[in-house]
Amino acid sequence: MNPRTRREMFARFQRQRPEPTTELEYRSPFELLVAVVLSAQATDAGVNKATRPLFARANTPQAILDLGLDEITEAIRTIGLYKTKAKNVYALCQQLIDKHDGEVPADREALEALPGVGRKTANVVLNTVFRQPTMAVDTHIFRVANRTGLAKGKTVRAVEDRLLKVIPREYQLDAHHWLILHGRYVCKARKPDCGACIVCDLCDFRDKTEDCSPELIARYATEEI
Repeated sequence: MNPRTRREMFARFQRQRPEPTTELEYRSPFELLVAVVLSAQATDAGVNKATRPLFARANTPQAILDLGLDEITEAIRTIGLYKTKAKNVYALCQQLIDKHDGEVPADREALEALPGVGRKTANVVLNTVFRQPTMAVDTHIFRVANRTGLAKGKTVRAVEDRLLKVIPREYQLDAHHWLILHGRYVCKARKPDCGACIVCDLCDFRDKTEDCSPELIARYATEEI
């Protein structure tokens, strides 16, 4: 995919969703951090269902610690790997208090030092809360990047590095959310909905499930291509 096509792709995503954001529900950096930790191998809807009552009871590191590990575990038991995640949430709350005065750090190294926080989780927090141009490559982004030809790579890190290199600077802050939402609702794993894709004509995917919709594309296309 050439630079002009990439720019057109993100121009369309921006027209479709001018202010994209995560589908995880949160009201503070801490709530988002916990939600993202819980979201590994789980759906956003499933995480939201668990965190609504949890955050209503406790939504600060100290309040979570005051609940105790058993209560945290019970609160998130509907989420996959809930026992391990409960231990991580409890431990990261303690570390936030001990090392960061109870605040979520805006630093990658500090975030990744927290229990249960890896590079992808750190990237989500840095991008969504602190508005840094990071790219949290999950299964959706990895699939979309490779399938469309936007940024091909054999590993998550290779795709991340490639995306940050090729996405036009003016679109980098929101690219993470656009690509996730596109992969979640249109460019799906088993059967992509090519007929409902606003970048269908820009995509390199050979096995398209349907013809591109000229009317849909015209609604979002710029005059560049």
